[in-house]
This record gives sequence, C-alpha cells and structure tokens, in this order.
Amino acid sequence: MKLYTSPRTPNPRRVTMFIAEKGITGIEEVPLDLMAGQHRDAAFLEKNPMGRVPALELPDGRVLAETRAICTYLEGVQPAPNLMGEGFEERAFIEMADRRVELHLFMGIANCVRHSHPALVALENPQFPDFGAAQGAKMRETASWLDQLLARQPYIAGERFTIADITAFCALEFARGLMKYRPGAEGLQHLQAFRDRIAERPSAQVK
Repeated sequence: MKLYTSPRTPNPRRVTMFIAEKGITGIEEVPLDLMAGQHRDAAFLEKNPMGRVPALELPDGRVLAETRAICTYLEGVQPAPNLMGEGFEERAFIEMADRRVELHLFMGIANCVRHSHPALVALENPQFPDFGAAQGAKMRETASWLDQLLARQPYIAGERFTIADITAFCALEFARGLMKYRPGAEGLQHLQAFRDRIAERPSAQVK
C-alpha cells in the first residue's frame, strides 16, 4: 500500500498516528508538497479527483481517500488494538465523539488558520479574515466544552484511548503550531493535561 501524505498537515498526521498505534508496517509514504501544488498534478488527480491528502492506494490499485474512511479500512486490516469500538454501541459512541471533535474543533482550527495565516494564501484564495477570526472563536467554545468533558473522564470518548483522541490531539497540535494556541494559557487545564499526556505516546512522535 502507498499513503499519499504531506508533512506538517493534520489530516495525514491523523492517519500516520493511527497506523503507528496499530503497529502496521509496510505502507510506503509518498509525500506531496502542497505549497508547490503537487496535490493538483494530473497524476495525483487521477488517483484522487478531490486533490487532497491523505489518500491510501491499495494493492489492487484502488485509492481510498478521506481520513476516517482510511482509518476504517486499516481497522479492518488489523483489528487490534481496537481504536474505533467493539460492537455497534461502542462504535457509535466513539464515532459521535470523533465527529464532534472533527466538525467543531478540528474544522474550526483549520478554517481559522486557512483564512487568517498569510502563508496559506496559496491554499485558500481568497482568504476571509473575518470568517477565520469567527472560526477561531467557535473553536474555543468547543475547547471549553472538551475541557469540562475531560474533567470527568480521561479520554475524549470515555475510559480508553480511541481514534477520537487522535483527532483531538492532531487538531490541538495544528493550532499549537499555526495559531500559537495553548489551552492551559486560556485556563483549560484539563484539555492541556490531555494534550500533554497524548504527546508522550510513541505514535505522537510520528509526523
């Protein structure tokens, strides 16, 4: 298999962290330079018409795109350690937690950065700074809710580490790098402790 990825970008990092947690080996990484527009090259668009990373090329030549779909496939390839739920009830609650983080934290951070950081005008043109600022504010509302949640439980989806924690950590690291966001500096000590704890996992060292 081949994983088309890009350094320092959060969605590919979600997949590489998932792979590391699973202990899956033998997947070739193919880095694309987004700032140079390599994700818009004709050869890559043939594989993924949406022109986005990550994308996983399977041994039979089919290409699977979208982060969570890739992780679902890899969970099936190597079921243990389980990261997406055992049984339909746990799977549903983990998916709910993961989607909440993705839609309300991760996307808020991504929109804030893409519309407010001058270096990303090549990827988001035109930029709308007011929209970016509003998304940054909404992201902080979700971060406050997560802080309260993590005051009651150790992980995003409950008592054990799951894909939802990978999504939350990669979102926070993206904000840490390009927004200089630190939850603890804004009084969110539980969310900061969560980030620091996940950062100690070996999978968090894979970038």
